[in-house]
Amino acid sequence: MVVSEGIIGSTYIVEDIQLSNEIERRLEMLGMTTGVKLLILNKKHNGATILKVRGTRFALGREITDGIKIRESLKNG
Repeated sequence: MVVSEGIIGSTYIVEDIQLSNEIERRLEMLGMTTGVKLLILNKKHNGATILKVRGTRFALGREITDGIKIRESLKNG
């Protein structure tokens, strides 16, 4: 699944990031790398997703969240 398909309040693990090199590098600098846990905090009607990674909140557009593959974390929270 991708981030835009995730459920609010659930924790996931990033499996793969398939975006342009520029965006992928920017996300890596912000701490979003393969294997990191993320928590989906909210979703907006315009397609934006608010999530928390390593204690930092992000707001990402649908074009970006559709390029981040995730799997459910065994332990939510």
